Amino acid sequence: MDSLKGHLLLANGNLFDPNFRRTVVFLAEHSEEGAMGVVLNRPSEILVAEAVPPLADVVGDDEPLFIGGPVQPNDVLVMATFEDPGLPGVVADGVGFLSGEIDEDSFRSVTDVRVFAGYSGWGSGQLEFEMAEDSWITEPALAVDAFTEDPEGLWSAVLRRKGGQFALLATMPYDPQLN
Repeated sequence: MDSLKGHLLLANGNLFDPNFRRTVVFLAEHSEEGAMGVVLNRPSEILVAEAVPPLADVVGDDEPLFIGGPVQPNDVLVMATFEDPGLPGVVADGVGFLSGEIDEDSFRSVTDVRVFAGYSGWGSGQLEFEMAEDSWITEPALAVDAFTEDPEGLWSAVLRRKGGQFALLATMPYDPQLN
């Protein structure tokens, strides 16, 4: 399978794992060793200002901390749009992750900052197995996806963008038994 780095993984309608149901994952890495990314559409009720006070000035006082996934939930990842898309850490469409020691200088060449607690990870061959089971739908990532102002509506919005049968899936209620 070709690398899906820089793509979105959208949970298919048959994926009921509570960690990933109706999620949109931005893949930061995908190789033979495995894959890793962050869930873009799970804002928490905790504000960045409460959880990571030094980053409050960068993202704003009312910006929620996003739940990036179930792996290492106490780790913080910082995603941003880089003014120079050739910089290390850029994954797709100018969007990437700040790495190393994050200080005031880290934010001079970035815009649109979002903070995540934890990440989503797959071991070698695990994502490919889940793809073969039709658990995930892929779509190239756009910067607008990573920093949407409507994270709860992102899953449906990207499926509608894909069109066809995916647009129909976008209309599926969260609990199909209530249909």
